[in-house]
Amino acid sequence: MTALIITGLLLFAAAALIDALVGPAGKRLRPAQLPYLLCAAGSVCLAATGARALADPGASVRLSFGTWLGFGTSRLAVDQLTALFWLLTFGVATAACLTAAGWAPRRVAHRGTAAWTALVLAAVAVVQSADNAFLFLLAWEALTAGFYLLAGADRTRPDSVTASVVTFVFGKFSGAALLIGLLLLASRSGGFSLAGFAQVPPGLLRSTAWTLLVVAFAIKVGLVPVQVWMPRGYAAAPAGVRAVLAGVAVNAGFYGLWRTLDLLGPPPTWLALTLLLVAAVTALLGIAHAAVQGRLERVIAYSSVENAGLICTGYAVALVGARLDEPPLLAVGLLAATLQATAHAIAKTLLFAGAACLESVAGTGDLERLRGMARRLPWAGTGLAIGAITLAGLPPTAGFVSEWFLLESLLQQFRLPHLPYALALAAAGALIALTAGFASVTFVRVVGMTVLGPRTEERLAREPRRVDLGASGRTGMLLLAVGGLATAALTPLELRVLARGLSGLVPAAVSGGALKSAWVTQPVYGDFSILSASWLWVTMPLLGAAVVVVLLLGASRGRALRVRRVPAWRSASGGVHGDDQYTPFGYANPTRRILGAILLTRTRTALLAPRSPGGPEPAPGTGVRPAATGAVLGYSSDVMEVVETYVYRPLVRPLRGLVTLAKRLQSGRLDAYLAYMLITLVAVLALVTALA
Repeated sequence: MTALIITGLLLFAAAALIDALVGPAGKRLRPAQLPYLLCAAGSVCLAATGARALADPGASVRLSFGTWLGFGTSRLAVDQLTALFWLLTFGVATAACLTAAGWAPRRVAHRGTAAWTALVLAAVAVVQSADNAFLFLLAWEALTAGFYLLAGADRTRPDSVTASVVTFVFGKFSGAALLIGLLLLASRSGGFSLAGFAQVPPGLLRSTAWTLLVVAFAIKVGLVPVQVWMPRGYAAAPAGVRAVLAGVAVNAGFYGLWRTLDLLGPPPTWLALTLLLVAAVTALLGIAHAAVQGRLERVIAYSSVENAGLICTGYAVALVGARLDEPPLLAVGLLAATLQATAHAIAKTLLFAGAACLESVAGTGDLERLRGMARRLPWAGTGLAIGAITLAGLPPTAGFVSEWFLLESLLQQFRLPHLPYALALAAAGALIALTAGFASVTFVRVVGMTVLGPRTEERLAREPRRVDLGASGRTGMLLLAVGGLATAALTPLELRVLARGLSGLVPAAVSGGALKSAWVTQPVYGDFSILSASWLWVTMPLLGAAVVVVLLLGASRGRALRVRRVPAWRSASGGVHGDDQYTPFGYANPTRRILGAILLTRTRTALLAPRSPGGPEPAPGTGVRPAATGAVLGYSSDVMEVVETYVYRPLVRPLRGLVTLAKRLQSGRLDAYLAYMLITLVAVLALVTALA
């Protein structure tokens, strides 16, 4: 299996090299596809390695680098946790790279996108398998560089430079927190081996390292208040590779959280409860912003913030279980979080892959202009619909199973012996339940308007009758769609795989309590609640067929086949056109008002001009409507990014002042630079001596 690891990494390197040397130019050989196909092949190698390691826990899978990297012996080691994340991450990456290969030939106009994608994939592979702190940090910084380069790769977008800089700044803060946390652990353990960090005794140093590592990984996955880079970075990246960032690379952050628990054991009580509440708030804030966005890529990007909150809520429940020495609570929290991470990886990749196709054909991601577009693109539309239904948490998808597990884990608060724990789980449960409701509203808008929405005949005539994704693109979409639905239908099998992968954190016998029987699941605790996602795939179609039979042959006596035509009323009903029809903006407006306290919704109505009785009608779609009195009114409604407005924008001016002062250090004198290095070295030595 070591040969598979080497082959996978070499394929990533070959993809980057080909893209750097050849680039996307050329029509006959279509070299734009080749790097992505090589990335897909490399991902297959690593996913196969993860699957094999899970199937054979006793197998030794290591790729040693010896001591030539410095800081002790370093290697890539695939244990059960790494194997689980490799199977998830690179199984999804295979399909994501195939969809990118189908998107690339006619749409990539610049060199480097495929190379940076290969860099991200290789960095994720090393992060999830490194057993040395220096190697881990090196790969983490490479991942930050990959995010930065991809966020700024599409120079046709006016916000690409700002987005790439913001992504880089937050990535560097993440790296700094990770560096300090790892150095603290290394100073006490006496080496840079990650396994040696488990020997660090409980105390202030260990708690500080726990906090720093959680902060580092929270920045990468996008928890409040460090989530502001994610919608910018994802939306600015080239459309075809957003799926790699959102569905694949983000798993490096989740792996870091899981590995921290594996190495350091129970966290401080205050950290577990704080993370629980912050994650729940993140989920609600993320879906609140997703529900009101006007561009498809921004809806999906903010949905990533929501899902990061859901996943970390389950993880925080596991931390509470670890802190209270309650293995069942630890197991149900980890299972809920990992199930949600799996559903998110598949569904988010589907959404971004489908959105990339729609955006490339329509030339925009504006939801108003994408209405009904998926009718003309059945492959992209089907993927978009399946991904949206999954993230809406509707049965019988994997999203329904994962959110059911998450809510069931939060309902275990009555078992906790201390009131603060019970109150925190109860509050988080209320926030997650509210999030689940608004998630349904959010993705109903995407499916109803973009996939099923009507299109006017004039616009249909201008659109292509058929858009070919190519064999690779369709294969990737098919793998994702089938994989997403199959994980729900085969939930018991998925739980067995997860239990084996998480066996280093919680005994497999405890995680196995999630199976009430061969096809029925429960939240680890017996006799609490049961569900069979597999049987839903049998009973729901049968119930639907029964309803159809009753309507057609029974109660309706055939009248259900007759079409009853009535005058359309002023709503979204069929037959209503122009400004009286629902639009994506209008559909989201009630959400803006209901969540006004969270989104700080601002609405304005202005009298634009009086209208004479015989005057011309305002143009449709302009947002200008004639009032009953004859005047012309203008209505606008927008929301505010609370964290960005009140946390980060006030820091811009002081930060610019510090930058101006720092520029004075750039004197161009060698003796000054040597003095800076000496001062830094003395400060580091003093810190290490104080901590020794």
